[in-house]
Amino acid sequence: MNVRVRYGPSPTGEPHVGNIRTALFDWLLARRHGGQFIVRIEDTDQSRAVEGAEELILDALRWLGLDWDEGPDIGGPCGPYRQSERLPLYQDAARRLLTSGKAYRCFCSPERLSELRKAQQKAKQPPGYDRRCRYLSPDDVAAAEAEYGVGVVRFAMPLEGETIVEDALRGPVSFRNDLLDDHVLLKRDGFPTYHLASVVDDQAMRITHVIRGEEWLPSAPRHVATYAALGWDEPIWVHLPIIRGPDKGKLSKRHGATSVRQYAQEGFLPEALLNFLALLGWSKDESTTVMSCDEIVSAFGLEGLGLASAMFDIERLREMNARYIRDLPPAEFLERGRPYLEAALNKPVATARLLPIAPAIQERVKLMPEFVDYTDFFYVRGPLDYSNADLMGRGYRNKPWAALEAVEAALKTLRSLPSEEWTTANLETALRDLASERGERPGALFTPIRIAATGKRVAPPLFETLEVLGQQTTVERLNAAAERLARPDD
Repeated sequence: MNVRVRYGPSPTGEPHVGNIRTALFDWLLARRHGGQFIVRIEDTDQSRAVEGAEELILDALRWLGLDWDEGPDIGGPCGPYRQSERLPLYQDAARRLLTSGKAYRCFCSPERLSELRKAQQKAKQPPGYDRRCRYLSPDDVAAAEAEYGVGVVRFAMPLEGETIVEDALRGPVSFRNDLLDDHVLLKRDGFPTYHLASVVDDQAMRITHVIRGEEWLPSAPRHVATYAALGWDEPIWVHLPIIRGPDKGKLSKRHGATSVRQYAQEGFLPEALLNFLALLGWSKDESTTVMSCDEIVSAFGLEGLGLASAMFDIERLREMNARYIRDLPPAEFLERGRPYLEAALNKPVATARLLPIAPAIQERVKLMPEFVDYTDFFYVRGPLDYSNADLMGRGYRNKPWAALEAVEAALKTLRSLPSEEWTTANLETALRDLASERGERPGALFTPIRIAATGKRVAPPLFETLEVLGQQTTVERLNAAAERLARPDD
Protein backbone atom coordinates (compact mmCIF):
# COMPACT_ATOMS: atom_id res chain seq x y z
CA MET A 1 0.00 0.00 0.00
CA ASN A 2 1.19 3.49 -0.87
CA VAL A 3 0.36 5.34 2.34
CA ARG A 4 -1.38 8.66 1.78
CA VAL A 5 -2.53 10.66 4.79
CA ARG A 6 -3.90 14.14 5.22
CA TYR A 7 -3.97 16.83 7.86
CA GLY A 8 -7.15 18.85 7.45
CA PRO A 9 -7.17 21.90 9.73
CA SER A 10 -9.87 24.54 9.68
CA PRO A 11 -8.48 28.09 9.40
CA THR A 12 -10.26 29.28 12.53
CA GLY A 13 -7.21 30.17 14.62
CA GLU A 14 -3.79 28.97 15.65
CA PRO A 15 -3.13 25.22 15.81
CA HIS A 16 -2.95 23.74 19.29
CA VAL A 17 -1.21 20.64 20.58
CA GLY A 18 -4.23 18.38 20.10
CA ASN A 19 -4.60 18.82 16.37
CA ILE A 20 -0.86 19.18 15.82
CA ARG A 21 -0.38 15.77 17.44
CA THR A 22 -2.74 14.39 14.80
CA ALA A 23 -0.69 16.07 12.08
CA LEU A 24 2.47 14.59 13.58
CA PHE A 25 1.09 11.04 13.59
CA ASP A 26 -0.04 11.49 9.99
CA TRP A 27 3.41 12.74 9.02
CA LEU A 28 5.22 9.98 10.89
CA LEU A 29 3.13 7.27 9.23
CA ALA A 30 3.77 8.72 5.78
CA ARG A 31 7.50 9.12 6.34
CA ARG A 32 7.82 5.66 7.90
CA HIS A 33 6.33 4.01 4.81
CA GLY A 34 7.65 6.36 2.14
CA GLY A 35 4.18 7.71 1.47
CA GLN A 36 2.68 11.17 1.09
CA PHE A 37 1.62 13.68 3.71
CA ILE A 38 -1.02 16.09 2.43
CA VAL A 39 -2.20 19.36 3.94
CA ARG A 40 -5.80 20.23 3.10
CA ILE A 41 -7.41 23.42 4.37
CA GLU A 42 -10.99 22.65 5.41
CA ASP A 43 -12.53 26.10 5.08
CA THR A 44 -16.11 25.32 4.11
CA ASP A 45 -17.45 27.08 7.20
CA GLN A 46 -16.73 30.57 5.90
CA SER A 47 -18.34 32.26 8.90
CA ARG A 48 -15.62 30.92 11.23
CA ALA A 49 -12.61 31.54 8.99
CA VAL A 50 -9.96 33.82 10.51
CA GLU A 51 -7.74 35.92 8.27
CA GLY A 52 -4.14 34.78 8.44
CA ALA A 53 -4.96 31.49 10.17
CA GLU A 54 -3.91 29.37 7.22
CA GLU A 55 -0.39 30.80 7.26
CA LEU A 56 -0.17 30.32 11.03
CA ILE A 57 -1.05 26.66 10.52
CA LEU A 58 1.58 26.18 7.84
CA ASP A 59 4.18 28.08 9.90
CA ALA A 60 3.55 25.77 12.86
CA LEU A 61 4.16 22.71 10.69
CA ARG A 62 7.32 24.25 9.26
CA TRP A 63 8.65 25.12 12.71
CA LEU A 64 8.20 21.52 13.83
CA GLY A 65 9.85 20.24 10.67
CA LEU A 66 6.73 18.56 9.30
CA ASP A 67 7.12 19.02 5.57
CA TRP A 68 4.28 18.14 3.22
CA ASP A 69 4.17 16.62 -0.24
CA GLU A 70 0.96 18.26 -1.44
CA GLY A 71 -0.83 21.29 -0.11
CA PRO A 72 -2.35 24.71 -0.73
CA ASP A 73 0.99 26.45 -1.18
CA ILE A 74 2.77 23.86 -3.35
CA GLY A 75 -0.12 22.24 -5.19
CA GLY A 76 -0.14 18.62 -6.27
CA PRO A 77 -1.95 16.12 -8.49
CA CYS A 78 -5.14 16.12 -6.38
CA GLY A 79 -5.61 19.86 -5.95
CA PRO A 80 -6.90 22.31 -5.23
CA TYR A 81 -6.16 21.88 -1.52
CA ARG A 82 -8.66 24.32 -0.08
CA GLN A 83 -12.16 22.92 0.23
CA SER A 84 -13.74 26.25 -0.67
CA GLU A 85 -12.17 25.77 -4.13
CA ARG A 86 -13.60 22.26 -4.55
CA LEU A 87 -17.34 22.96 -4.38
CA PRO A 88 -18.26 21.31 -7.71
CA LEU A 89 -16.95 17.97 -6.41
CA TYR A 90 -19.24 18.06 -3.38
CA GLN A 91 -22.24 19.21 -5.36
CA ASP A 92 -21.71 16.41 -7.86
CA ALA A 93 -21.54 13.82 -5.06
CA ALA A 94 -24.73 15.23 -3.54
CA ARG A 95 -26.50 14.94 -6.92
CA ARG A 96 -25.38 11.31 -7.21
CA LEU A 97 -26.81 10.55 -3.77
CA LEU A 98 -30.06 12.35 -4.57
CA THR A 99 -30.44 10.45 -7.83
CA SER A 100 -29.82 7.09 -6.15
CA GLY A 101 -32.28 7.84 -3.34
CA LYS A 102 -29.51 7.83 -0.73
CA ALA A 103 -30.13 11.49 0.06
CA TYR A 104 -33.05 13.92 -0.06
CA ARG A 105 -33.77 17.61 0.05
CA CYS A 106 -34.94 19.11 3.31
CA PHE A 107 -36.80 22.41 3.50
CA CYS A 108 -37.33 22.69 7.26
CA SER A 109 -36.62 26.17 8.54
CA PRO A 110 -34.07 26.90 11.29
CA GLU A 111 -37.01 27.93 13.49
CA ARG A 112 -38.72 24.56 13.08
CA LEU A 113 -35.48 22.69 13.81
CA SER A 114 -34.94 24.78 16.93
CA GLU A 115 -38.46 24.03 18.19
CA LEU A 116 -37.91 20.35 17.43
CA ARG A 117 -34.74 20.28 19.55
CA LYS A 118 -36.51 22.00 22.43
CA ALA A 119 -39.37 19.52 22.31
CA GLN A 120 -36.94 16.59 22.26
CA GLN A 121 -35.04 17.98 25.22
CA LYS A 122 -38.27 18.49 27.15
CA ALA A 123 -39.34 14.92 26.40
CA LYS A 124 -35.82 13.70 27.29
CA GLN A 125 -35.42 12.24 23.83
CA PRO A 126 -32.10 12.10 21.95
CA PRO A 127 -31.76 15.11 19.65
CA GLY A 128 -31.99 14.55 15.93
CA TYR A 129 -33.90 15.39 12.80
CA ASP A 130 -37.34 13.74 12.61
CA ARG A 131 -37.07 12.98 8.86
CA ARG A 132 -40.13 15.06 8.02
CA CYS A 133 -38.86 15.82 4.50
CA ARG A 134 -37.55 12.33 3.79
CA TYR A 135 -40.90 11.10 2.55
CA LEU A 136 -41.97 14.09 0.45
CA SER A 137 -43.33 13.16 -2.98
CA PRO A 138 -41.67 14.60 -6.10
CA ASP A 139 -44.57 17.04 -6.40
CA ASP A 140 -44.10 18.12 -2.77
CA VAL A 141 -40.39 18.63 -3.38
CA ALA A 142 -41.07 20.74 -6.46
CA ALA A 143 -43.59 22.86 -4.57
CA ALA A 144 -41.22 23.32 -1.65
CA GLU A 145 -38.39 24.33 -3.95
CA ALA A 146 -40.63 26.91 -5.59
CA GLU A 147 -41.50 28.36 -2.19
CA TYR A 148 -38.31 27.92 -0.13
CA GLY A 149 -35.50 27.43 -2.65
CA VAL A 150 -33.29 24.35 -2.96
CA GLY A 151 -33.11 23.62 0.76
CA VAL A 152 -30.37 21.46 2.23
CA VAL A 153 -29.40 17.94 1.22
CA ARG A 154 -29.65 15.30 3.94
CA PHE A 155 -28.24 11.79 3.89
CA ALA A 156 -30.83 9.02 4.20
CA MET A 157 -29.33 6.83 6.89
CA PRO A 158 -30.49 3.20 6.99
CA LEU A 159 -33.39 2.85 9.41
CA GLU A 160 -32.56 -0.65 10.63
CA GLY A 161 -29.55 -2.77 11.42
CA GLU A 162 -26.11 -1.59 12.39
CA THR A 163 -23.20 0.25 10.82
CA ILE A 164 -19.78 -1.15 11.70
CA VAL A 165 -16.72 1.06 11.92
CA GLU A 166 -13.54 -0.99 11.62
CA ASP A 167 -11.15 1.02 13.78
CA ALA A 168 -7.45 0.14 13.68
CA LEU A 169 -7.13 0.65 17.45
CA ARG A 170 -10.48 -0.59 18.72
CA GLY A 171 -11.45 -3.22 16.22
CA PRO A 172 -15.07 -3.24 15.00
CA VAL A 173 -17.28 -0.62 16.66
CA SER A 174 -21.02 -1.09 16.15
CA PHE A 175 -23.62 1.69 15.89
CA ARG A 176 -27.40 1.19 15.77
CA ASN A 177 -28.75 2.87 12.66
CA ASP A 178 -32.06 3.77 14.28
CA LEU A 179 -30.17 6.04 16.69
CA LEU A 180 -28.47 8.00 13.92
CA ASP A 181 -30.38 10.87 12.37
CA ASP A 182 -30.23 12.03 8.76
CA HIS A 183 -27.36 14.51 8.81
CA VAL A 184 -26.91 17.44 6.44
CA LEU A 185 -24.53 16.91 3.54
CA LEU A 186 -24.95 20.12 1.58
CA LYS A 187 -26.07 23.44 3.01
CA ARG A 188 -28.38 25.94 1.34
CA ASP A 189 -25.44 28.04 0.16
CA GLY A 190 -23.97 25.10 -1.76
CA PHE A 191 -21.17 24.54 0.74
CA PRO A 192 -20.77 21.01 2.15
CA THR A 193 -20.65 19.95 5.75
CA TYR A 194 -17.61 18.09 7.08
CA HIS A 195 -19.51 14.80 6.71
CA LEU A 196 -19.64 15.15 2.93
CA ALA A 197 -16.50 17.15 2.17
CA SER A 198 -14.14 14.90 4.12
CA VAL A 199 -15.45 11.76 2.45
CA VAL A 200 -15.37 13.21 -1.06
CA ASP A 201 -11.90 14.68 -0.63
CA ASP A 202 -10.41 11.61 1.03
CA GLN A 203 -11.66 9.53 -1.89
CA ALA A 204 -10.46 12.00 -4.51
CA MET A 205 -7.06 12.37 -2.84
CA ARG A 206 -6.68 8.59 -2.42
CA ILE A 207 -6.29 8.82 1.35
CA THR A 208 -5.44 5.42 2.82
CA HIS A 209 -5.58 6.23 6.55
CA VAL A 210 -7.80 8.73 8.37
CA ILE A 211 -6.18 9.58 11.71
CA ARG A 212 -8.24 11.83 13.96
CA GLY A 213 -9.36 12.28 17.55
CA GLU A 214 -11.84 9.92 19.15
CA GLU A 215 -14.34 12.77 19.39
CA TRP A 216 -15.00 11.97 15.71
CA LEU A 217 -15.83 8.34 16.39
CA PRO A 218 -19.61 9.01 16.79
CA SER A 219 -19.55 10.58 13.31
CA ALA A 220 -17.67 7.68 11.75
CA PRO A 221 -20.79 5.56 10.98
CA ARG A 222 -22.16 8.47 8.92
CA HIS A 223 -18.95 8.51 6.92
CA VAL A 224 -18.91 4.73 6.53
CA ALA A 225 -22.49 4.85 5.25
CA THR A 226 -21.61 7.64 2.83
CA TYR A 227 -18.70 5.66 1.42
CA ALA A 228 -21.03 2.69 0.90
CA ALA A 229 -23.73 4.83 -0.72
CA LEU A 230 -21.22 6.22 -3.21
CA GLY A 231 -19.72 2.81 -3.91
CA TRP A 232 -16.27 3.73 -2.61
CA ASP A 233 -13.82 1.76 -0.46
CA GLU A 234 -13.25 3.12 3.02
CA PRO A 235 -9.85 4.20 4.31
CA ILE A 236 -8.34 2.70 7.46
CA TRP A 237 -9.90 4.48 10.44
CA VAL A 238 -7.71 5.47 13.38
CA HIS A 239 -9.44 7.35 16.20
CA LEU A 240 -6.88 8.59 18.72
CA PRO A 241 -7.68 8.80 22.43
CA ILE A 242 -8.00 12.37 23.63
CA ILE A 243 -5.24 14.20 25.48
CA ARG A 244 -5.94 14.99 29.13
CA GLY A 245 -4.26 17.13 31.74
CA PRO A 246 -2.50 15.71 34.82
CA ASP A 247 -5.79 16.07 36.73
CA LYS A 248 -7.39 13.79 34.10
CA GLY A 249 -9.62 16.64 32.97
CA LYS A 250 -10.03 17.77 29.40
CA LEU A 251 -6.88 19.40 28.10
CA SER A 252 -6.97 23.18 28.41
CA LYS A 253 -4.75 26.21 28.89
CA ARG A 254 -4.68 25.65 32.63
CA HIS A 255 -2.66 22.50 31.94
CA GLY A 256 -0.17 24.44 29.84
CA ALA A 257 -1.74 23.55 26.51
CA THR A 258 -1.59 26.41 24.09
CA SER A 259 -0.75 27.21 20.49
CA VAL A 260 2.38 25.93 18.80
CA ARG A 261 3.51 29.49 18.16
CA GLN A 262 3.29 30.20 21.89
CA TYR A 263 5.58 27.28 22.63
CA ALA A 264 8.06 28.65 20.13
CA GLN A 265 7.89 32.09 21.72
CA GLU A 266 8.36 30.63 25.20
CA GLY A 267 11.61 29.04 24.09
CA PHE A 268 10.79 25.39 23.57
CA LEU A 269 12.89 23.67 20.93
CA PRO A 270 10.86 22.23 18.04
CA GLU A 271 12.59 18.85 18.31
CA ALA A 272 11.73 18.66 22.01
CA LEU A 273 8.07 19.46 21.39
CA LEU A 274 7.95 16.97 18.53
CA ASN A 275 9.42 14.22 20.74
CA PHE A 276 6.98 15.10 23.53
CA LEU A 277 3.93 15.07 21.26
CA ALA A 278 4.96 11.78 19.68
CA LEU A 279 4.78 10.15 23.11
CA LEU A 280 1.22 11.38 23.73
CA GLY A 281 -0.49 8.15 22.76
CA TRP A 282 2.39 6.30 21.10
CA SER A 283 5.49 4.57 22.39
CA LYS A 284 8.41 2.70 20.91
CA ASP A 285 8.72 0.47 23.98
CA GLU A 286 8.27 0.66 27.73
CA SER A 287 11.37 2.70 28.47
CA THR A 288 12.55 4.85 25.55
CA THR A 289 11.49 8.48 25.87
CA VAL A 290 14.11 10.69 24.24
CA MET A 291 14.49 10.09 20.50
CA SER A 292 15.58 12.06 17.49
CA CYS A 293 13.07 12.69 14.74
CA ASP A 294 14.74 10.07 12.55
CA GLU A 295 14.54 7.52 15.36
CA ILE A 296 10.85 8.22 15.87
CA VAL A 297 10.16 7.86 12.14
CA SER A 298 12.02 4.53 12.02
CA ALA A 299 10.09 3.14 14.98
CA PHE A 300 6.63 4.60 14.32
CA GLY A 301 3.71 2.33 13.55
CA LEU A 302 0.01 2.06 14.37
CA GLU A 303 0.79 -0.94 16.57
CA GLY A 304 2.55 1.43 18.98
CA LEU A 305 -0.60 3.48 19.57
CA GLY A 306 -2.53 2.91 22.78
CA LEU A 307 -6.16 3.26 23.82
CA ALA A 308 -5.50 5.01 27.12
CA SER A 309 -5.88 8.79 27.18
CA ALA A 310 -2.53 10.52 26.87
CA MET A 311 -1.51 12.81 29.74
CA PHE A 312 -0.16 16.25 28.91
CA ASP A 313 2.33 17.23 31.61
CA ILE A 314 3.88 20.64 31.01
CA GLU A 315 6.60 19.98 33.59
CA ARG A 316 7.60 16.85 31.74
CA LEU A 317 7.81 18.90 28.55
CA ARG A 318 10.03 21.47 30.29
CA GLU A 319 12.35 18.76 31.52
CA MET A 320 12.50 17.22 28.07
CA ASN A 321 13.25 20.62 26.59
CA ALA A 322 16.07 21.12 29.10
CA ARG A 323 17.49 17.73 28.08
CA TYR A 324 17.44 18.73 24.43
CA ILE A 325 19.12 22.05 25.23
CA ARG A 326 21.88 20.27 27.17
CA ASP A 327 22.47 17.91 24.25
CA LEU A 328 22.90 20.67 21.65
CA PRO A 329 26.42 21.22 20.33
CA PRO A 330 27.65 24.32 22.21
CA ALA A 331 28.05 26.38 19.05
CA GLU A 332 24.50 25.56 17.97
CA PHE A 333 23.21 26.36 21.45
CA LEU A 334 24.79 29.81 21.23
CA GLU A 335 23.37 30.38 17.76
CA ARG A 336 19.86 29.46 18.90
CA GLY A 337 20.18 31.73 21.92
CA ARG A 338 21.55 34.69 20.00
CA PRO A 339 18.17 36.01 18.69
CA TYR A 340 16.81 36.17 22.24
CA LEU A 341 19.88 38.04 23.42
CA GLU A 342 19.79 40.47 20.51
CA ALA A 343 16.13 41.18 21.16
CA ALA A 344 16.82 41.88 24.84
CA LEU A 345 19.81 44.13 24.14
CA ASN A 346 18.30 45.66 21.01
CA LYS A 347 21.57 45.26 19.14
CA PRO A 348 23.43 42.59 17.19
CA VAL A 349 25.91 40.46 19.14
CA ALA A 350 28.55 37.86 18.38
CA THR A 351 28.30 34.86 20.69
CA ALA A 352 31.49 33.03 19.67
CA ARG A 353 33.32 34.45 22.70
CA LEU A 354 30.93 32.50 24.93
CA LEU A 355 31.91 29.11 23.52
CA PRO A 356 34.14 28.16 26.50
CA ILE A 357 31.29 28.77 28.94
CA ALA A 358 28.41 27.53 26.77
CA PRO A 359 28.25 23.99 28.28
CA ALA A 360 27.95 25.45 31.78
CA ILE A 361 25.10 27.70 30.66
CA GLN A 362 23.38 24.80 28.90
CA GLU A 363 23.21 22.92 32.19
CA ARG A 364 21.13 25.72 33.67
CA VAL A 365 18.78 26.70 30.84
CA LYS A 366 15.39 24.97 30.49
CA LEU A 367 13.76 27.48 28.12
CA MET A 368 15.72 29.45 25.57
CA PRO A 369 14.76 32.95 26.82
CA GLU A 370 16.70 32.07 29.99
CA PHE A 371 19.80 32.28 27.78
CA VAL A 372 19.58 36.05 28.21
CA ASP A 373 19.80 35.85 32.01
CA TYR A 374 23.10 33.99 31.79
CA THR A 375 24.74 36.02 29.03
CA ASP A 376 23.52 39.62 28.78
CA PHE A 377 26.07 40.96 31.31
CA PHE A 378 28.89 39.95 28.96
CA TYR A 379 27.67 42.62 26.52
CA VAL A 380 26.60 45.43 28.86
CA ARG A 381 28.67 48.56 29.09
CA GLY A 382 28.50 50.86 32.05
CA PRO A 383 27.29 50.14 35.59
CA LEU A 384 25.36 46.99 36.36
CA ASP A 385 22.13 47.00 38.34
CA TYR A 386 22.62 45.68 41.88
CA SER A 387 22.59 46.94 45.45
CA ASN A 388 25.05 46.97 48.34
CA ALA A 389 22.92 44.32 50.00
CA ASP A 390 23.45 42.11 46.95
CA LEU A 391 27.20 42.66 47.16
CA MET A 392 27.34 41.82 50.86
CA GLY A 393 25.27 38.67 50.54
CA ARG A 394 24.89 36.51 53.63
CA GLY A 395 28.59 36.41 54.37
CA TYR A 396 28.90 40.17 54.94
CA ARG A 397 25.31 41.01 55.79
CA ASN A 398 25.09 44.54 57.26
CA LYS A 399 28.89 44.79 57.09
CA PRO A 400 29.66 46.95 54.07
CA TRP A 401 33.18 47.63 55.34
CA ALA A 402 33.92 43.89 55.46
CA ALA A 403 32.54 43.41 51.96
CA LEU A 404 34.64 46.38 50.78
CA GLU A 405 37.79 44.82 52.25
CA ALA A 406 37.00 41.53 50.49
CA VAL A 407 36.46 43.25 47.14
CA GLU A 408 39.65 45.29 47.49
CA ALA A 409 41.59 42.14 48.36
CA ALA A 410 40.14 40.38 45.33
CA LEU A 411 41.04 43.38 43.18
CA LYS A 412 44.65 43.24 44.34
CA THR A 413 44.84 39.52 43.60
CA LEU A 414 43.22 39.77 40.18
CA ARG A 415 45.30 42.78 39.10
CA SER A 416 48.47 40.93 39.95
CA LEU A 417 47.59 37.89 37.85
CA PRO A 418 49.57 38.03 34.56
CA SER A 419 47.24 38.40 31.58
CA GLU A 420 48.56 35.22 29.98
CA GLU A 421 47.55 33.33 33.15
CA TRP A 422 43.96 34.64 33.09
CA THR A 423 42.41 31.18 32.86
CA THR A 424 39.65 29.39 34.71
CA ALA A 425 42.05 27.14 36.57
CA ASN A 426 44.40 29.96 37.64
CA LEU A 427 41.51 32.20 38.67
CA GLU A 428 40.05 29.48 40.86
CA THR A 429 43.40 28.78 42.51
CA ALA A 430 44.11 32.45 43.16
CA LEU A 431 40.70 33.26 44.65
CA ARG A 432 40.50 30.11 46.77
CA ASP A 433 43.96 30.80 48.10
CA LEU A 434 42.82 34.35 48.92
CA ALA A 435 39.85 33.06 50.88
CA SER A 436 42.11 30.72 52.81
CA GLU A 437 44.60 33.50 53.58
CA ARG A 438 41.78 35.68 54.89
CA GLY A 439 40.31 32.84 56.92
CA GLU A 440 36.96 33.19 55.16
CA ARG A 441 34.54 30.75 53.60
CA PRO A 442 34.99 30.78 49.83
CA GLY A 443 31.26 31.33 49.34
CA ALA A 444 31.34 34.56 51.34
CA LEU A 445 34.24 35.95 49.32
CA PHE A 446 32.93 34.83 45.96
CA THR A 447 29.48 36.45 46.37
CA PRO A 448 30.58 40.10 46.02
CA ILE A 449 32.91 39.12 43.18
CA ARG A 450 30.06 37.37 41.33
CA ILE A 451 27.62 40.24 41.89
CA ALA A 452 30.21 42.84 40.85
CA ALA A 453 31.15 40.93 37.69
CA THR A 454 27.66 39.91 36.54
CA GLY A 455 25.11 41.97 38.45
CA LYS A 456 23.26 38.71 39.18
CA ARG A 457 22.76 36.44 42.16
CA VAL A 458 22.51 33.45 39.84
CA ALA A 459 25.08 33.31 37.05
CA PRO A 460 27.28 30.81 35.23
CA PRO A 461 30.22 29.35 37.20
CA LEU A 462 32.31 32.18 38.58
CA PHE A 463 35.79 31.33 37.33
CA GLU A 464 34.65 30.47 33.80
CA THR A 465 32.68 33.73 33.79
CA LEU A 466 35.71 35.80 34.79
CA GLU A 467 37.84 34.16 32.11
CA VAL A 468 35.31 35.06 29.41
CA LEU A 469 34.80 38.59 30.76
CA GLY A 470 38.53 39.21 30.63
CA GLN A 471 40.87 40.89 33.08
CA GLN A 472 40.17 44.49 32.12
CA THR A 473 36.37 44.24 32.37
CA THR A 474 36.56 42.23 35.59
CA VAL A 475 38.84 44.77 37.27
CA GLU A 476 36.66 47.66 36.08
CA ARG A 477 33.56 46.06 37.53
CA LEU A 478 35.20 45.24 40.85
CA ASN A 479 36.40 48.84 41.07
CA ALA A 480 32.82 49.99 40.53
CA ALA A 481 31.66 47.64 43.29
CA ALA A 482 34.26 49.00 45.72
CA GLU A 483 33.07 52.53 45.01
CA ARG A 484 29.48 51.46 45.71
CA LEU A 485 30.41 49.83 49.02
CA ALA A 486 32.25 52.96 50.05
CA ARG A 487 29.02 54.90 50.02
CA PRO A 488 25.45 54.14 51.15
CA ASP A 489 22.91 52.87 48.62
CA ASP A 490 21.09 55.66 46.84
